[in-house]
Amino acid sequence: MAEPIRIAYLYEDLMNTYGDSGDVKILRYLLEERGYAVQVDNVSLDRPFDADQYDFVFFGGGQDYEQTVVAKDIGRLKGTLTDYIEAGHPMLGICGGYQFLGTKYEMVDGTTIDCLGILPFHTVFRPESRMIGDTKYETDFGTVTAFENHSGCTYFDDTDKLRPFGKMVEGFGNNPEEGVEGVRYKNTFGSYSHGPLLRNLNVAKAFADMIEARHEQRLNVAVPA
Repeated sequence: MAEPIRIAYLYEDLMNTYGDSGDVKILRYLLEERGYAVQVDNVSLDRPFDADQYDFVFFGGGQDYEQTVVAKDIGRLKGTLTDYIEAGHPMLGICGGYQFLGTKYEMVDGTTIDCLGILPFHTVFRPESRMIGDTKYETDFGTVTAFENHSGCTYFDDTDKLRPFGKMVEGFGNNPEEGVEGVRYKNTFGSYSHGPLLRNLNVAKAFADMIEARHEQRLNVAVPA
């Protein structure tokens, strides 16, 4: 039997607000239509994880309490996720999953939640700046429409290394000031887009292409000629 495409869903049981699991379901459907078997693993609290064994990593959004639970566990994943991201393999983080890739999340009272620190950006909680509603923005893959609902304002700390996922047409995106949405670094993407994001088939098909290429690369490494 052919080796399936393997998707790691980080904290699936805790980080799944606004139907973010729909992103994984859409990718599964597209990949199965291409003739692949697809295996989705829930990588949750205390479960072992080697990102190198996967073709795609997904990290959805969560409520505040669930995110504090995840924050106590996620540090153990930093090394393997860093290697995976730096190798250019595909990953998507939505809302809280996006924020966790950065360095920190600053609360109103000045306390800080340490994040993974893989990418040089940070998020500031600003409840007076709730960003909610329909969004529209332009990306390398074409136009995206989605829905956002967050009070976290994300700012890049290294604009030479990071670039936005999209340029806003409608809505807020990362914050109220800059007019950009999400992040892209190599083939790792972060976004505040729910809906789910990958209902935009132009983006979904681009991710499916990246996953297919990674799958072929992983198999070639595992079984050298």
